[in-house]
Amino acid sequence: MPSSHLLIIGDRAALSWVVTEQRMAFPAGRSKAARALEEGDEIFLYTTRGCFRNPTRDLGRVVGRARVAGPVRVLEEPVVFGERSFTEGCRLEVSGLTRFREGLVLRDLVPRLSVFPDPATWSVRMRRASLTLPPGDAELLRTELEPLLSPYERAVESYRWEPVTG
Repeated sequence: MPSSHLLIIGDRAALSWVVTEQRMAFPAGRSKAARALEEGDEIFLYTTRGCFRNPTRDLGRVVGRARVAGPVRVLEEPVVFGERSFTEGCRLEVSGLTRFREGLVLRDLVPRLSVFPDPATWSVRMRRASLTLPPGDAELLRTELEPLLSPYERAVESYRWEPVTG
């Protein structure tokens, strides 16, 4: 039976790549987290407060839904964002996205999510590449997120991040 996972994305360039390429990559040393994903698993895309480099303004949000579309494997060529190298990855099929920089504010749901047994320290559990969700938590996220989603084809262009050069 497929599992559900929260994929935690903390960089706007990485978010753009994940959404537009429909792929996920994991940093070296996160093989265990990466290998927890299996083809067919449900994915919730989560952007951290710092994803857009303004944590005082932005909130951590669930911004999309996807399925793992292929096995996690070692990448022939690592993906690099900033100074971090991502050596393993998998294909995704993104089914829906919220409006850019909008979405489901996760902290508002923390008291209702069993994956966070102590709501006061929930953010500590988010310092990883992914978090496996219990079935009840996945159902809550699915229910709350669904009304905010647009079809992938309609929303993807707003997630295309062109870095400022020069």
